[in-house]
Amino acid sequence: MLEKLNDFTGSHGELKKGRGLITGVIALTLACLCFLGVLAFHFPQYLTTPELRKSYDVSMLRNVMFGAMVIAGGLSLVNILFNRSRWLSSFAFALVAITAFLGGHKVEVDPNFPSDTPYIGLDWFILDLLGSSLIFIFIEKLFALRKDQPVFREEWQTDFHHFIVNHMVVGFVLLATNLMVHKFFGWAANDGIRGWIANLNFWVALFLIVLVADLVQYWTHRAYHEVPVLWRLHAVHHSVKSMDWMAGSRQHILELLITRTLVLAPIYVLGFSKEVIDAYIIIVGFQAVFNHANVSVRLGPLRYVIVTPNFHHWHHSQDQEALDKNYAAHFAFIDYLFGTAVKSDKLWPEKYGVLGDYVPNGFFKQLKFPFVWKG
Repeated sequence: MLEKLNDFTGSHGELKKGRGLITGVIALTLACLCFLGVLAFHFPQYLTTPELRKSYDVSMLRNVMFGAMVIAGGLSLVNILFNRSRWLSSFAFALVAITAFLGGHKVEVDPNFPSDTPYIGLDWFILDLLGSSLIFIFIEKLFALRKDQPVFREEWQTDFHHFIVNHMVVGFVLLATNLMVHKFFGWAANDGIRGWIANLNFWVALFLIVLVADLVQYWTHRAYHEVPVLWRLHAVHHSVKSMDWMAGSRQHILELLITRTLVLAPIYVLGFSKEVIDAYIIIVGFQAVFNHANVSVRLGPLRYVIVTPNFHHWHHSQDQEALDKNYAAHFAFIDYLFGTAVKSDKLWPEKYGVLGDYVPNGFFKQLKFPFVWKG
């Protein structure tokens, strides 16, 4: 059974209907998340993110876990009874049983656990994977750009490994970026400016924070393309050959640290309120996934103002007219202002990836790639 599962997760392509593969994958995914969830309930001080703990509705999380266990167990049991992908469904059912044995949704959490322990963001991984997959796979199926592209397209495993690591180390990233921001940019904080920013109207402040962050993002992103040593890091992100909701997860951890530090610096220095920062994080999170998604969205004239999937797909293209173009993450007009917007008669690019296709596939190969590549 484990050998079959290993072969299955190492494959790609469309899941054939009528064999229980689709329901089996749904059951296995939910079963895995439930198992990880019960571990987070047992060890919250080590497996959950302190910043998120304050906003959790524990009773709602318990209900969600219970519902997921029922769905996973029900789907897998039906497949087993009707002999459809029995090996896959048996593994899912076993995980649901283990989760239930460990206490499932009824695990009691002592609210007095220490909050300053080293941790990995298992809760953030679970919530983001569940939320992103439910929302964006649905959107991609409704508004698909490339209708023949399966959910499990080529190299999905590499992007999933990036997704896992970049979520699990969220604590390290937050700690490292906060330390670097305070160390290198703390001198620039001015109480007068910070007070003025903090008193701005919410919508004005939200527009300003997105604009400031995107201007920094633009020049940082442009540097990744124009400075060879930085391109070695950024080439990993550009090596993705298929655009979908998980493609944006392919990012070298050093690039993640550098970019977040530089973008957070002006946000810290200017002193935006927590409410504005929280709203900005939601916008960043949505656009980072949506603009890589396999969706046919252009937004008419608004595409000259806001970054859309169409705008960002061109940035990932190998087409000559698109090389080193469309750097902005939120406001497309920034690229038009600085003369780096793509000009093409075609509606969409033809091919994605790094020109020359010299970046290796595989998470660990890509992790060491910037330090061994001599091209």
